[in-house]
Amino acid sequence: MLELQERILHDGAALSQSVLKVDSFLTHQVDTDLLSRAADEFIAQFEGITKVVTIEASGIAPATLLALKLGVPLVFAKKHKSVTLSDELLTTTVHSFTKQQDTRISISRQFLCKDDKILIVDDFLANGEAAKGLISLCEQGGAQVLGVGIIIEKSFQPGRQLLEEMGVKVHSLARVKSLKEGEIEFV
Repeated sequence: MLELQERILHDGAALSQSVLKVDSFLTHQVDTDLLSRAADEFIAQFEGITKVVTIEASGIAPATLLALKLGVPLVFAKKHKSVTLSDELLTTTVHSFTKQQDTRISISRQFLCKDDKILIVDDFLANGEAAKGLISLCEQGGAQVLGVGIIIEKSFQPGRQLLEEMGVKVHSLARVKSLKEGEIEFV
C-alpha cells in the first residue's frame, strides 16, 4: 500500500535497526482514514471472514475498522484477566518483541467456534509470536484461520517465515526491508 509506505517515510522514525516508531498515525494516535483504506485492502485479499481477531492494544484500531466494514464481530485477546472474564478461557503465552517479555493472552471460549472463519489482524509483524498465539487460541476454539493481515511487517525478522511454515496466508500492507542507520527501506 503505497500510501502507507509514504506515511511511514514521512511520519515514522527508525529508532534502531529493529524498532520503527509510528505512533503519530498507528500505535498511539490513529489515522482512521488511513486505516479505513487499509481495511479495504484486507477485504480485497480475504473472503468469507465471519470474525476478526486481534490482540490488545495496538491491533484493536485496524481490526475494529475492518470488522465494522465487514459487519462482523471483533474479538480481541486480553493480556490481563479481569474479574468479568470468568467464562471458560482459551489461553496461551506469547513473547512480545517490543516489551521483551512473555504475556499470557486469553479469549473466552464463547467467542470462538467451529463455524468461525477468522482473519487475524495486527499492527506489526516481527517475530510472529503474537500471530502464532492468536492462531493457537482460534484453533483451541475450533475456528478456521483464513489468514493474517498485517499493517506493517518487519521483513528482516522471521515472522512471515514462521507463519508461512505453519501454512498461514500472510498479507502485509507495508513490508519494511531494513531500518539500518535510521533509513527506512521497503521490500
